[in-house]
Amino acid sequence: MDIVSRNNVTVTGPQGAPVLLLAHGFGCDQNMWRLVAPALAENHRVVQFDYVGSGRSDLSAWSEARYAALDGYAQDVVEICEALDLREVRFVGHSVSAMVGVLAAAAAPDRIASLIMIGPSPCYVDSPGYRGGFSADDIDELLESLEANYLGWSAAMAPVIMGNPDRPELGEELTNSFCATDPAIARVFARTTFLSDSRDDLKTVSVPTLVLECSQDVIAPREVGAYVHAAVPGSRLVTLDATGHCPQLSAPEATVAAIADFVGNQQ
Repeated sequence: MDIVSRNNVTVTGPQGAPVLLLAHGFGCDQNMWRLVAPALAENHRVVQFDYVGSGRSDLSAWSEARYAALDGYAQDVVEICEALDLREVRFVGHSVSAMVGVLAAAAAPDRIASLIMIGPSPCYVDSPGYRGGFSADDIDELLESLEANYLGWSAAMAPVIMGNPDRPELGEELTNSFCATDPAIARVFARTTFLSDSRDDLKTVSVPTLVLECSQDVIAPREVGAYVHAAVPGSRLVTLDATGHCPQLSAPEATVAAIADFVGNQQ
């Protein structure tokens, strides 16, 4: 199978420059990077893609068996790296893709040189000694609502996830992105995302890591950023002067600056 076509891979930026592989989160596609990709591509080789089941990927390649676990998404990442023969990759993962990057780095240590996690959460459910931001009942209710009426759930939840109520156009964009996803595929991806627990996987990270969080984020509160930072030895934690779960849209300049600074220090 042609992996480049399957995952709608696009490449910009100067050949030979440090490689940034941008990975989107649940309900999104590579269009979520459009405000940061051009600036990043000035000095980096920027590779973008859509997970199978998202955006303009080949939907015929999707299977519930593969994508009912985060390993299936990590396999997409590894196969893209292999297809393009990417090495020394700086993996930029938004939201659930931060943990996908952890799995991909473990599976392909010869490909991925560092991790940049934007709004990461290794586990969304609270447990004794850990605050993920949601109770088990919260997650059950969220998934039941999504499965009962995906379009209605998207219209209600996207603005909450995006934050920035004074900029409603951002919430509308995320709503439209959610609604463009096939509901059957979205239901599987949602369960995979919100029921995942990657806390033990953080112990496997041995590459330089940037944890990038927003000052306010209902999906990944700052306690989660602190947890990830503490769990990954030598990681760097940066709190953006931004709110919501998608700083690449709400604060693109600050997001670009943080990524570029981190990558520059790795060379």
